[in-house]
Amino acid sequence: MKHYRHLFFDLDNTLWDFETNSYHALESAFRQLGLHEKLTSFGDYFKIYYRINHHLWELYRNRDITKEKLIVKRFEDSLQEYGLPQPGKGREINEAYLSQMPLKTQLVEGAREVLEALHKKYKLYIITNGFREVQHQKLTNTQLEHFFHKVFISEAIGAPKPSREIFEHALKSSNARKLGSLMIGDSWEADIKGALEFGIDQVFLSDDFSNYLLQIKEKPNTHEIENKNGDYIQLTNGQSSTYFIHRLSELINILDINTPKYHIH
Repeated sequence: MKHYRHLFFDLDNTLWDFETNSYHALESAFRQLGLHEKLTSFGDYFKIYYRINHHLWELYRNRDITKEKLIVKRFEDSLQEYGLPQPGKGREINEAYLSQMPLKTQLVEGAREVLEALHKKYKLYIITNGFREVQHQKLTNTQLEHFFHKVFISEAIGAPKPSREIFEHALKSSNARKLGSLMIGDSWEADIKGALEFGIDQVFLSDDFSNYLLQIKEKPNTHEIENKNGDYIQLTNGQSSTYFIHRLSELINILDINTPKYHIH
């Protein structure tokens, strides 16, 4: 078993419940701007917004669009598709939305308990692609900030995950070695492939990872290592490992924390 010392966490949808919080933040912003009552169904609009925003974030990660285009287009394009065009209003909506985001404090199930169990034995860090004006506030308002030695935000560093530069910067700044480092995240492209290609082990948090398992299994010399609890999957080629978990609490068994009577519900 490898002995990890430095744990690098993604923030959104790994610790901070982005799905829930973004829905309520945008709903609050729309009420604030008088847009909510103009929608037949906010839920229907949010589905359109979610799809468009997800696509734009992929482009942003790949450096195909700028932040300025992302924050405007995600609202103007989604409202146009919904049938409530708001030309020239994207920046105003984005400002209202980002002001609401850090006020929402729902965490991913088990996040606080896992961090509480880990922070005394490991050095914990955040590597996030979120915007710097809200990411620190999210950690402060959820009272998670004290768990982490450092927070690395792609916008401040000038390189988003999955680029090699952000992982290099994070490990160098943390005085961490690849062999003793582990990346935990919910994004296959940004967190897992980025860390894998950089050369550190990864933990993929997902409700359904069957297709991703195949991608790793197809790599040369890869095999599965059985674990006694059966609550996570580990694939390795002898040098690097990729772990698959459904719940954040399963990270505890990967790290083999000795915490008697420790349970996360």
